[in-house]
Amino acid sequence: MKSSYLYDITTQLVAAETVSHQASAPALELLGSHLQDFGFEVGLQRWAGGQKANLVAIAGPPEPGGLVLSGHVDVVPFEGQPGWSREPLALGIEDRRLYGRGTTDMKGFLGQCLDAVRRLDPASLERPLVLLFTSDEEIGCLGGDRLAAELPSLLGETPAPRLAWIGEPTSWQVFHAHKGIAGFEVEARGDGGHSSRPEEGVNAIGVAARALVALGELQEALRSEGASAAMQALFPDAPYATMNFGTIEGGTASNTIAEACRFTVSYRPMPDDDPLGVYERAKAALASLEARDFGAPHRAGSLEVKAPFVAPGALAERHTPLEEALFAELAQDRSGGAPYCTDAGHLARTGMSCLICGPGDLDRAHQPDESVDRAAFEAGPDHILGVVRRLLGGRPR
Repeated sequence: MKSSYLYDITTQLVAAETVSHQASAPALELLGSHLQDFGFEVGLQRWAGGQKANLVAIAGPPEPGGLVLSGHVDVVPFEGQPGWSREPLALGIEDRRLYGRGTTDMKGFLGQCLDAVRRLDPASLERPLVLLFTSDEEIGCLGGDRLAAELPSLLGETPAPRLAWIGEPTSWQVFHAHKGIAGFEVEARGDGGHSSRPEEGVNAIGVAARALVALGELQEALRSEGASAAMQALFPDAPYATMNFGTIEGGTASNTIAEACRFTVSYRPMPDDDPLGVYERAKAALASLEARDFGAPHRAGSLEVKAPFVAPGALAERHTPLEEALFAELAQDRSGGAPYCTDAGHLARTGMSCLICGPGDLDRAHQPDESVDRAAFEAGPDHILGVVRRLLGGRPR
């Protein structure tokens, strides 16, 4: 076991209940207290009555040329998720892997950051090191949006760093781009009644079915549309905006004509696309649709497309000092694109060039028995220290 502290702090993080609908402030207060002990100046950006928070921690002189280490503390739900064979909120070790919700996405990286900076003398830094830990990333990068909007004031006298390292799960590969994510809800309305007389009502579920078919045709069209050679190289598995139908709810009983049906749609636009482009096409497709029920084709219901949420994609410049440092530290020479979304899209609004690289494995993220490779986990603090020293100087504590 390489570092007892690394395991101790990650155990505490995994045990913290930070599913996005729950309070995140206690976990960030825990991290903040440790960082203060390590010589960082710590502040919390709070909302939701103080129950939600982002953390900003700063060490080093208030000079240009600093570095950001960033990650999110919230995790996806595990209650009711089939396939768990162990306690999700307890860090477990088995077969050279660490198990528990958040080990790969991405509390493992946060633990590595703390283990790295506790071994660093902050007074020896030549440029600032800034830790930005966010909440509500898993529900649309909402914390990152809040953070970016107020970052200059949160940093005080420290100039906003131009380089940011976000430790999302990449199996230690380096990504300089990622897709965005956007989503919206569609509500179908009908007229209720007894199911034995369908021609006297309008079944909202039937109306929603027609809407789903229309959006499915848009999904097919997106798959067939070409992308630039650069985007095909970054996203070879899906060089187009992918779409997903996430949830659906409607009706009250099998013998009653459903008066309402709602479903959610999300999509992941390419980083060089208008993030609202697919939404506008979806609205146009549903506006031209006859919102009729199969059981009462002479009667029409209605469709309402709700306002979207959007988390933008990211496309960072190449050959930055951070990219060179990561390549040197990890013995790599290639960078690609991540199919998921991160806080990078919002941090880029502040002028940051963000790279994505972390110890977790994407195929284990959001899964039952989520886990991270133990060797990759234990190597993380040394990798972080190596990059920090290349860019900011600094010596061991």
